[in-house]
Amino acid sequence: MKDDPKVFFKLYANCIPVKGAKRSVVCDLQLQKMFLIPNDLCEILNNQINKNVVSIKKKYNNKYNIIIDEYFEYLVSMKLGFFTQSPDLYPELSTKWHYPLKISNAIIDINLNKKNNLYKILLQLEDLNCKHLQIRFFSKININYIIEIMDFFKDNNSIIQDIHLVFEFSNIPMKTYERQIFKYPRLSSLSIFNSPSNKHIDVRHNLGYIIYTKQKIIDDKSCGIINQTNFIINIKNYTESLQFNSCLNRKISIDINGDIKNCPSMQQSFGNIKDTTLEEALSHEDFKKYWNITKDQIEVCKDCEFRYVCTDCRAYIENPKDKFSKPLKCGYSPYTNKWENWSTNPLKQKTIEYYNMQELVNNEDA
Repeated sequence: MKDDPKVFFKLYANCIPVKGAKRSVVCDLQLQKMFLIPNDLCEILNNQINKNVVSIKKKYNNKYNIIIDEYFEYLVSMKLGFFTQSPDLYPELSTKWHYPLKISNAIIDINLNKKNNLYKILLQLEDLNCKHLQIRFFSKININYIIEIMDFFKDNNSIIQDIHLVFEFSNIPMKTYERQIFKYPRLSSLSIFNSPSNKHIDVRHNLGYIIYTKQKIIDDKSCGIINQTNFIINIKNYTESLQFNSCLNRKISIDINGDIKNCPSMQQSFGNIKDTTLEEALSHEDFKKYWNITKDQIEVCKDCEFRYVCTDCRAYIENPKDKFSKPLKCGYSPYTNKWENWSTNPLKQKTIEYYNMQELVNNEDA
């Protein structure tokens, strides 16, 4: 059948090949998985679209017929593609991304010693039609305060669809979180840092989860670490990453001092919540300057096979004077396909000092 000139090979529409410097991946955006493939196969998939299998083999002078057959058989066995005589019946996935509202997500950092007017902020986020909210505490927190916050969303018709809380580990039993916190349907997840062990627990019939992490978080300088556990493999993230920044697009944040920023870790402030509304900050000419920076523009990242499923950080970059520089806290090289500890890389030490991250690095190494 494969040698029939009427037979074509097609990837399923949700399976997208992405080429890197040394190897490639196929992103299954439906099952949210990635499959490593050689660059040669990625070239075939990208450059021989709408050509039958016989024509593809002929393109390579029939020298690699066995290898090409093995490639296609692997893709079929992984349920990434199929043979067909009617390729026109299977259109490609649209990669258009559109979001009709001004802001899609927000981060609020809270210092219990100098609380900002949280409810004032929440009401302004409602006015901006923000749907996703992360609230972070950099110290131990009383569970009653969490309940007080969540009660704000209990009886109103909030536009905010899901809430992610981040706070330090305490001896509160997991069952208490499940019983008292996850009764709120808008709560999607808890991230509990400085924990004695790493654990991921599904709750509420997989509609929520608790992540316990041993990571030691001091303040917002702990943000921006790039690793595989943070990869997001789905249609929404993939299509957004093609056209916009995978971290900052349509994000607004308030740091512990009440300063309104793109991200709490970034230096530039667009006013303070005490005397500036979120709407006013959003209208500042520089507020959106990072939104359109994609991984295809960032040095090193543009050669990485993971670029469309990876997060990005513009707050901490290897060259602070170049907004297209690689994230400082990424230890992956697409040229060697190896992950290394970013904080011990001798080439990054001056930048670590520039951002005054020595204490953070020492805590990570401890």
